[in-house]
Amino acid sequence: MVIKLGALGDVVRTLSILPAIKEKYPESEIHWITKKNAIQLFEDNPNIKKSYSLPYKINPIEKFDVLYNFDVEDEATKLAQDIQADKKFGFYAQEGFPAAFNLAGEYYLNTMFDDEIKKTNKKTYQEMMFEVAELKWKKQTCSLYLNEKDKKYAQDFVKKFNINTKKLIGIHMGAGPRWPSKSWSQDKIKEFIVLANKEGYETILFCGPDEICKVDNFVNLLKKGNIQVYRNNPENSIKEFASLVNLCKAIVCSDSFALHIALALKKPTIGMFFCTSPSEVEDYSLLKKLVSPMLNDFFPEKMDQYDERLVNSISAEQVFKVLKILKN
Repeated sequence: MVIKLGALGDVVRTLSILPAIKEKYPESEIHWITKKNAIQLFEDNPNIKKSYSLPYKINPIEKFDVLYNFDVEDEATKLAQDIQADKKFGFYAQEGFPAAFNLAGEYYLNTMFDDEIKKTNKKTYQEMMFEVAELKWKKQTCSLYLNEKDKKYAQDFVKKFNINTKKLIGIHMGAGPRWPSKSWSQDKIKEFIVLANKEGYETILFCGPDEICKVDNFVNLLKKGNIQVYRNNPENSIKEFASLVNLCKAIVCSDSFALHIALALKKPTIGMFFCTSPSEVEDYSLLKKLVSPMLNDFFPEKMDQYDERLVNSISAEQVFKVLKILKN
């Protein structure tokens, strides 16, 4: 049994654990507990026997050989304590605070609660989770599987808008509200799209339900400059979102869910880091990281603050230069 709830991007990058479990236990059946909004990430994955969304009802007569809990949320730690298993790796709760079943899990906890360790950590999230699980880290990839229905959704999108996908790039405009300075500024995104448009690139803007008004206004602003952009349906499902990302030749985004989806689909990606750790993100030789020169002024103590200078600290020219290198 694997437990991973958390943010969607973290669930995606934890998928890398699956091939390692299968390598160690070739005959295993892997079950996974997550939140309802993440359940589509497990569809069509050949390594998953069954996935469950919360609330999960524990079967009192069921016992697993191994349990991995990669989450410190209360719901996850309680399940990790209550589910029967011969061996347990990862996290549980002790007197209301996260604790590790095994010694290897303590380092990751320290990165969460000790700013100095957070600053100096050079291990990726995946590397730390493999240590928690006591599995060999070989840069195993996170894989997302698109079925024929998903692919048709993307094909229909291309036909509807008559899109030339040969030079199609995707730009994810948002990020979770927890870190308000995570996202590139709209002014810089506009400058980048203007540069790309002059070079014959077409653009899909990706956003979620929380960013509808922002994107509406942004698209209207571009139209005034006679620049055509496409956009996803902000209410689309995870797999629909992923199918449109899969159309793109490259993705431009912040440290966000879109970044992890793009890497899971093996897409060349430009990731911008304004207030979160670039070291914790595995690049898989697909990701070019652009790090704000102001990052150390905010990471990690001021990650929750918005700063106009910070979100403008990576230029459109920098990003476009990297895009041309990726394309070549």
